[in-house]
Amino acid sequence: MYNRILIANRGEIALRIIRACKELGIETVAVYSRGDKDSAYLDLADEAYCIGGERSSDSYLKIDRIISAAEIGGAEAIHPGFGFLAESAHFNEVCRDCNIDFIGPSPQAMQMLGDKNTARSLARKADVPVVPGSAGLITSPEQAIADGKEIGYPVLVKATAGGGGKGMRVAENEQALKTAVEQAAQEAEAAFGNGGVYLEKFIDRPRHVEVQVLADHHGNIVHLWERDCSTQRRHQKLIEESPAPTLPEKTRKAICDAAVRMVKAADYHNAGTVEFIVDKDHNFYFIEVNARIQVEHPVSEMVTGIDLIQQQIKVAAGEKLAFTQDDIKCSGVAMECRINAEDPEKNFQPCPGLIKQIHIPGGMGVRWDSHVHAGYTVPPHYDSMVGKLIVHRPTRTEAIATMVRALKELRIDGIKTSADFQVQVLESQDFIDCKVDTKWVERDFLSDD
Repeated sequence: MYNRILIANRGEIALRIIRACKELGIETVAVYSRGDKDSAYLDLADEAYCIGGERSSDSYLKIDRIISAAEIGGAEAIHPGFGFLAESAHFNEVCRDCNIDFIGPSPQAMQMLGDKNTARSLARKADVPVVPGSAGLITSPEQAIADGKEIGYPVLVKATAGGGGKGMRVAENEQALKTAVEQAAQEAEAAFGNGGVYLEKFIDRPRHVEVQVLADHHGNIVHLWERDCSTQRRHQKLIEESPAPTLPEKTRKAICDAAVRMVKAADYHNAGTVEFIVDKDHNFYFIEVNARIQVEHPVSEMVTGIDLIQQQIKVAAGEKLAFTQDDIKCSGVAMECRINAEDPEKNFQPCPGLIKQIHIPGGMGVRWDSHVHAGYTVPPHYDSMVGKLIVHRPTRTEAIATMVRALKELRIDGIKTSADFQVQVLESQDFIDCKVDTKWVERDFLSDD
């Protein structure tokens, strides 16, 4: 086991990793930008080093400075958290070249799965269903038209790199497809430095279901069941829950088994998430693999009782998983709401600023993961998430009721947050009746306002 780990991240996930390390008896080295210099969680780390200016490009994305901090701090491994460099195969390679373990999959697996087109090919070989689409990347307008005709409209143009909805366009016909391919490629090139795009059949009103997996270096692979992340706005998840409320048991088993086959085919180690879309007939199709811990990992932790961050560290250190698939039971229902510093009444405009007071909810089955506190200033330079509210109850009805109560109890004075909006979503009849898909918030919920 490691003696000291550097955390190449900030905020809530940095604090989450520090706590996991403390429970394992591991010392931690934190890094921070000048914009985060007053963050209280830094005091919980054994050492902390400033690595640059407020912008991510001047600090959290500076590989040389992170490596220097690790070497000065005597860290044997680096945990990247999520975002920033978490899915950078290059950073992964640099860590290993410097004899520092990267807590995550190998650079080769990360590179293979980070390219969606390559990952789709691997999925086919692993007998994992994929959405019908082009055989490879689009190389010309003529190829796009030919592929679109064969697939059938509407089609979805997707960037092979990146995520978050960038480089994605829906085309209803040939003329729209030409424009969509050009625009998606330009957006992908600007966002990811890779303008490659491919086509998929557009699945109308899908649900987004993902499977949490863990794989050690001794051939053991398990899944921690599935999460439903269909409640989204502009491809950004708002509410996640486990188990997925609409999946028949047969489909549930099949989708989890497919996720295990996928990571086995990629020779993948550590924690990861295999993402799928599910149509109205419960057919599921592979989307991508997130080769890192995800924001919504607490949902899987609550229903299984397994600490995913600690498991990541143990696997990276070479330990065998201490449990088998048969040991992992899914108990009750867990739900997570992402609390963002933004104003839903102003088109979800980011709302940085000083938190004057904060009241954190409690009670049976309530968990609050956050680094913010009274007197903390939410900076404008990073993601707007200030915390995650998680509940775990015996049934979905109870989970919704507890989440609504906890959201109403949560008070963050001084800034606008998404908490009240989350209450409205949870109390809507469509959400209660599980009539939600990935476009529901924009198409039906917000359009009713």
